[in-house]
Amino acid sequence: MNRQVICALDTPHLEEALATVKQLKDHVAAFKIGHALTLPHGLDVIDRIKDAGATRIFLDLKFHDIPNSVALAVREAAKRGVWMMTLHISGGPAMMTAAVEEARSAGEDLRPLLVGVSVLTSLDQHVLTDHLGVNRTIVDHMVHLSSLAMEFDLDGVVCSAEEVKPIREAIGSRGVIVTPGIRLPNTETHDQKRVGDAGSALSNGADYLVIGRALTGSPDVEKTLEAFGLVTS
Repeated sequence: MNRQVICALDTPHLEEALATVKQLKDHVAAFKIGHALTLPHGLDVIDRIKDAGATRIFLDLKFHDIPNSVALAVREAAKRGVWMMTLHISGGPAMMTAAVEEARSAGEDLRPLLVGVSVLTSLDQHVLTDHLGVNRTIVDHMVHLSSLAMEFDLDGVVCSAEEVKPIREAIGSRGVIVTPGIRLPNTETHDQKRVGDAGSALSNGADYLVIGRALTGSPDVEKTLEAFGLVTS
């Protein structure tokens, strides 16, 4: 098993997701689910995926709402035994505080890790500046928001391979870094603008790598992990 790889289940089809979990459960550390599975199947999908062999679920719904609403979302995730979940740092200090307090109230064994999202990997500098009105560079903005996340006691942050190093330098060892957009050389980036390779992300300080279609569509998972430069143990 590679303890740094999170497999993204980016499908709305439950049976396909369950088959993928059964195929990959001995090769990856966790499985990420998002809107594609939870909207058609509800949070019961978490139990189904666990029954198929997943021991850790990363619930990636990127909550961004008033503090009470996000606290209620964290409560429901904790009830389901979610290992990790995402929320938008731009929801602000009160929202993050409410989420952290709710997570802690679940107790140490059930408390989900809260990781903050700042700039989606589908965005580039043009969109950030010209459409969203943010005058910082992507890196500066993400470092600022990631530092804010640590100040208000989130457990970590999400960033692409391009920002891992400066964010790790800014937050030190206080939080985990989860890195999506991991690609093999000369492969499609799909709808992500900022991508990178596994080796540089890990060497620069990432703790977990999110990999989707390259794994879920692979006829030989071990060879695919080797192609990424990832050793299984």
